[in-house]
Amino acid sequence: MQLRTLLVVMALSLIICLGGETTHAAEPVGAVYTMSNAAHGNSVLVFQRSSNGRLDPAGVFATGGLGTGGGLGNQSAVVLDQSDRWLFVVNAGSHEISSFEVQAGGLQHIETIASGGFQPISLALHDHLLFVLHAGGNIGEVDNITGFRVRPNGTLRPLADSVRPLSEAVTDPAQIAFTPDGSVLVVTEKSTNRLVTYAVGRNGRPGEPTIHASVGTTPFGFAFGKRSQLFISEAFGGAPNASAVSSYTISHQGGLQVISPSVGTTQTAACWVVVTNDGRFAYVTNTGSGSVSSYEISFDGDLTLLNAIAAETGPGSGPIDIDLTHDGRFLYVLSSAGGKIDAFRVQAQGGLTPLPGVEVPTSSNGLAAR
Repeated sequence: MQLRTLLVVMALSLIICLGGETTHAAEPVGAVYTMSNAAHGNSVLVFQRSSNGRLDPAGVFATGGLGTGGGLGNQSAVVLDQSDRWLFVVNAGSHEISSFEVQAGGLQHIETIASGGFQPISLALHDHLLFVLHAGGNIGEVDNITGFRVRPNGTLRPLADSVRPLSEAVTDPAQIAFTPDGSVLVVTEKSTNRLVTYAVGRNGRPGEPTIHASVGTTPFGFAFGKRSQLFISEAFGGAPNASAVSSYTISHQGGLQVISPSVGTTQTAACWVVVTNDGRFAYVTNTGSGSVSSYEISFDGDLTLLNAIAAETGPGSGPIDIDLTHDGRFLYVLSSAGGKIDAFRVQAQGGLTPLPGVEVPTSSNGLAAR
């Protein structure tokens, strides 16, 4: 018995000295979701996430609707509710929304219903309210937003008197989202270089749009930080090395005040952005450069470029959607043109360490991590 114990100790010591790991598989602790956006039939692709950040395929679940088969110029096409119980997805090709129940083995389809407009591209979710951003102007219909109530069983009920216009009929919008407290809805418009806010009443209905000029050109994706701070990526029309991120404060009535105007990434086509839970760092994908840039955020919301190239996804990879796990330990990037999801470990000072990724269809759109 003593000899056996000695051999086990020696073996473990050898593993440690060589910098290796034991053969125990990492425990599954979460998942990452994207959608195929296929024109012949949209599906949600589920990847189980292990405690070490590794992703493994966990199933493909049909939405019952259609994608477009191409880019949507959007952020937040796939969203999880705050409890991680429900997942909602746009079907831009069939003008529908699908809802799923999140289960240990994947997803259970709940329903697919009309989105209340044309070409839904982005979803905003807060408590029992879900709002949809429609880019209908791209197909001859008016751009707008419309709301739904989320029932306790995950089904959706249209919210009466919730349809609101954007600043114009055709704006090439990118994203809709609630402020963290649910008091305001924000929309970015790429072709008008405008930001639109809507104060949300106690009945869940938005007020009339308040229109703001974006400090930078082609406002695209955005995320919220601490202390009513809003961070918006600016693609600058895809001009080489001209992209930037701006920060604002946002009031409970939807007013905006610039903090840091257009802090450059020195990269091309910054379109998607996330902020860490502690509000210290922001990451933005540069679609034209195949890179991720990182920013440090001060207490007051001032932006400082930390690393112009915090991570690379590769030439021609076209990184778009980006998301962090709830604990902030891992960052995932949908590089649609490269047909993959890239994975990174987030370091204490904001650095990114590459991890193995997974393959996805090149038409994929939207990303949600838990």
